[in-house]
Amino acid sequence: MKSFIRFFSSVKLAITLLIIITAASIIGTLIPQQRGLEEYLARYGQWANLFHRLQLTRLYQSSWFITLLLLFSINIITCTLTRISPKLRRLFRPTIASEAKKILAYRIKDKYKKPWKLERSEEEIKKALSSSHYRLKEENKENKTFLLARKRTLGWFGSDIVHFGLLVILAAGVVSGFGAFRSYLTLSEGQILPVPQSNFQIRLDKFETEYYPNGSVKDWKSTLTVIKEEKSLLTKTIEVNHPLSYEGHVFYQSNYGLDWRNPAVEIWVKKRSDSSFLRKVEAKIGEKISIQDENIQFSVTHFIPDFVINENNQITTRSLQPNNPAARIEGWQEDKQIFSGWIFAQFPDFERIHSTKETDLRFELKDFKTSQFSVLQAAKDPGVTWIWVGSAFLMVGLTLAFYWPSREIKMILEETKGTTEIVAGGLASKNREAFQAEFEKIMSHIRRSK
Repeated sequence: MKSFIRFFSSVKLAITLLIIITAASIIGTLIPQQRGLEEYLARYGQWANLFHRLQLTRLYQSSWFITLLLLFSINIITCTLTRISPKLRRLFRPTIASEAKKILAYRIKDKYKKPWKLERSEEEIKKALSSSHYRLKEENKENKTFLLARKRTLGWFGSDIVHFGLLVILAAGVVSGFGAFRSYLTLSEGQILPVPQSNFQIRLDKFETEYYPNGSVKDWKSTLTVIKEEKSLLTKTIEVNHPLSYEGHVFYQSNYGLDWRNPAVEIWVKKRSDSSFLRKVEAKIGEKISIQDENIQFSVTHFIPDFVINENNQITTRSLQPNNPAARIEGWQEDKQIFSGWIFAQFPDFERIHSTKETDLRFELKDFKTSQFSVLQAAKDPGVTWIWVGSAFLMVGLTLAFYWPSREIKMILEETKGTTEIVAGGLASKNREAFQAEFEKIMSHIRRSK
C-alpha cells in the first residue's frame, strides 16, 4: 500500500502525465475529430488508416486517453489526501507550546525583556497581534504563557483547491467527450427543422449576407426562432461569434450557400433577322413561356451555376458559386419539340441549341436569382458548465496559494521577579520580506509600550 501511495503521489508522475495529455490534446486539435473515414482518406491519404487504428480520429473518447485522465485523477487524489491530513491537524489541533531554542532557530525571531507582570505582557502582546488581524490561541503552564498567532490559514489549502478544480475539469471533460455532440443544420428561409437530441425545433425566419464595398463577404446573419409544441418561444438574430443558446444547445452561424433547386432566370429572346426584336422573360424552372409572334413555347428545364463536363462526359456543376451559369431550354411548336440545348450567361454567342426545325429565335441567359440557405452548427456540451465551475475553483486555489500566504507567530512569555522575558519567532509560506517587516513592526510596538 505504501508503494502504491508513494508512486501515485509522485510529482514526477504528475508532470509526465501532464506532458502526455498535453501532447495528445494538441494532436486532437490538429486532427479533426469524429469525421467520416472518406474525409480522412481525402485529407491524409494512407495515414488515415493509422490514425483510425490509434483512435486519433476520436481521441477524447478513446480508451487510452480516458486511461491517462484516470491515472492523472488518481495521482491528484492521492497527492491531495496525503497532504491534507497534516494541514487539517495543524489547523484544528495546533501545537501551541514550544521550546525557546526552537523558536530562536527561526529565521525571523526576537528576544527581549519587559518590566511587566505576565498578565500585563499578555494584554499588550494580544492587543498588538489583534490589531494586525492575527487570531490567537494560548496555553498556560506554571509561570509561562505560550501564544500562537496565525492569519491567512486558508492559504495552506490553495493547492488542494487547485487539485479539486482539476478533478472537476477532468470529470467534466470525460462527460463532454461522451455526451457532447455537434451537427450541422441547413435551412432555407421559412424552413423548420428538428434539433438533434432535443424536444424543440428551429426555424429560419430570415437570412442576409452583408458585403464590403469590394464585394467580399462582411457578415452573415440568421434570424432564428425556437419552436416547442408549436409555440414560438424565442427569436434572435445570430451572426459569427454571436450564437443563440437554448436549453444547453448553442447555435452558431457556420456558413451559407445558394439554393439552386428552383432559381428565377431572366431570358432575352431575340431574332436573327430583326435586331429590334426583344422579349425579356422571367421564368421558373419548368415554367412554359409562350412567344405569340412565333407560336412557340419554351421553358427552362435545368440551371447549373458552374457548368462543366466531367471526365465521364457528364454535365455537372463544379461548385455552388455562379462562376459559369448555364441554363438548358426546350422549345415546342404545336406540342412538338423543335429545339433544345444550353445557353451560357458569360458566353452568349456560345449557345448549343439543337433544332429539329429551323427557327429565327435566339436565346440569351441574362440574369438569375435564387434564395440563400444558412448553415448552422448546433452544439451541446453537458460538461461545459462544470468545466467553468472547475476553472473557478482553480483560480480561487491559485489566488490563495500565491496571493494569500499564511503567517504564523509563536511566543513564549516567562515571568521572573516581576520581569517578563519574551521570545518570539515567525514563519511565512511566501513573501517573507513583507512578513519580516510586519513582525518587526509588531515587536517594535511592544518594545515601545510603557
